[in-house]
This record gives sequence, C-alpha cells and structure tokens, in this order.
Amino acid sequence: PGARWWAAALSCHSAVAGPGSSIEVPIAPRQPPIRLVIDTDPGIDDVVTLALAARSPELDIAAVTTTYGNATLGQTTRNARHVLDLAGRRDIVVRPGSERPLVRDLVTAPETHGETGVGYAPVPETTAIAASRYVLLDVLAKETGPVVLVTLGPLTNLAHALQRDAVLVRRCVSRHIGMFGNLNERGNTNRWADFNAWCDPEATDQVLRAGLGTHMVGLDVTRRMTLSRTEVERLARSPDPLVAWLAQALCFYVEFHRKAERLDGCVVNDVLTIGELLGPGLLTFADVRLAADLDGGEHRGHTRERADAAPTKVALRVDTAQMRELLKRVFSEPPETL
Repeated sequence: PGARWWAAALSCHSAVAGPGSSIEVPIAPRQPPIRLVIDTDPGIDDVVTLALAARSPELDIAAVTTTYGNATLGQTTRNARHVLDLAGRRDIVVRPGSERPLVRDLVTAPETHGETGVGYAPVPETTAIAASRYVLLDVLAKETGPVVLVTLGPLTNLAHALQRDAVLVRRCVSRHIGMFGNLNERGNTNRWADFNAWCDPEATDQVLRAGLGTHMVGLDVTRRMTLSRTEVERLARSPDPLVAWLAQALCFYVEFHRKAERLDGCVVNDVLTIGELLGPGLLTFADVRLAADLDGGEHRGHTRERADAAPTKVALRVDTAQMRELLKRVFSEPPETL
C-alpha cells in the first residue's frame, strides 16, 4: 500500500536514431541507498517519520535506537517496534538507549502524545528491555562505512556516545540531522525552547559543541508542516492498516493542537528530517554559531546564537509542497491537498 505514488521505473535505453537503427543511451546508475541510523522517542510525529523512512527505498536503515522523551523508554521502544512491524519492516532492529537526561529529572509529554506516546492508536503491552545509554556506540561500531544519523528526540543518546568515544562517532557519522531547537520561532515548551532541547539542555549543548556538522531542523521550519483535521479524518478511512493506525495517533494530536494552540490540525515536526534526505534542498540552511542555554528558568534549552560557539547549519526555510508529495509514500489514501 502506498506504492501507487512511487515513481515508475524508467527505461534503461532510448532509441534516438533513424529507421532501422538505434543508439542505446544509458541512464546514469541509480545512487546507492543512504545508510542511516534513526534515534527517536516515538511520539506521534515520530511514528509518521519512521513510516516514511521505512517506505522509502532510497534509505537503508541500519537500526532504530530509542530514548525517553515523548514517552518513557519502554513505551518509545514499543512504539518504534510496532510502527515498523505495521510497515512490514521486521528486518529493522530497534535498540533501547537512555531512560533519562544526563543530569535533569525525567519529563515526558502525555498531554501532547497521550499516555502511550501514540494517542488513540492501539499498541501492545510494553515488555522488559535491556537498555544501554551507549546504544549508539554499539550500533556504530558494527558499521563498515559512514552513516547518516537522524535524531528525532532529546540528544541524550548522542551525548553519551560523544562522552565515551567521540573519535568513533566522528569517524562513523558522516552527517547528523536532528529535529531540535529554534532560532527565531517561539518555543513549544517554554517561550524560548523546543521540547527536545528543553528535555536535556546539557546533551544539546554537548552535541552543538562537538563539531559534527550538525544540521538543526527546528521549530523555525517544522511549525510550517501541518496536517488539517479534515485531512486526518480522511486518513482514518484508509484500507491500509498502517495509515489507519497512524490516523488514530494523529487524531489525538489534532485534539491537543486545538486545545493548546487553537489550530484546526496538527504539526508534524519530525518528518522534515527524512524529507531533506529524500529531497535534498527541501530545507534551506544557514550557518549559525549556536549554543544551548543551561539555565534552570525560562531560558532552559534555548538554542541561541553565541560568537564563541561552533557553527551549526540551521534550517530556516522549507518547501512544504515537496514534503507533502513525499508523505504520499505513507498515506495510501491521501487527502486532496496531499
């Protein structure tokens, strides 16, 4: 399901000469799939993003690692496994990581994502997990070449990896693209910070200082990527079990956004990270020297410009029309505007 929107394969040859003869014109070979690791805290927008990645043949997912964030670690691990199973991707391993921030108390977001992390979508019971705060190192050490690291939640797993073996991280991670932070847009947890940076500002600051060439996909662009209430309602009628399940999660998200922001729809933040990998140029980045505020007050987790900070590529513009086209890979019964 959903394949109806994928581009048809092109013919490998074209006849360009006159009658009785032809010249075979080879088409450039297809690029190898992008090898990536996804670190995530599912989370409603996270499961949509995992579904998109799982249904994109351009991506070769080495592993999904999980962290606390939108829900507890046990719940986020269960949610990641369940959405991948619904997408038919039992081949993708899910590895649990950090149960709490580096030094702060654990805070999750049931008011935003529901008690299970995925709103009204049904999920199995959580089971015992063997968590490791160094899960990213375990995954990266098994790779024979560089990978792209996509982070969708608090940056605690990456901070732990950098603390223990920054050399391995820098050798294995060719690019880090993460959904966190904000530059000019108002925060969604306090006035100044997004939830991921707010959860673990110390981890955020360590990652920004690490010089990984981080691409920050923050609220400045993610707030532009929304689905309307009527779009979600139509998705709920899809015959595709994955799409119908995602719609149940999104229905809760719509209710939250209506109550909290008077928005007749919902923001799907995380999808832009995968969108940029599938459609380079979907996001427009600028180099900004950023650090995370470690204050305990209203500026906690504020990602702000600072002259002595390392440069970070910050997404400031997004092509939402292109992102909607990419989402058709997941939404097999799309709304008219998708």
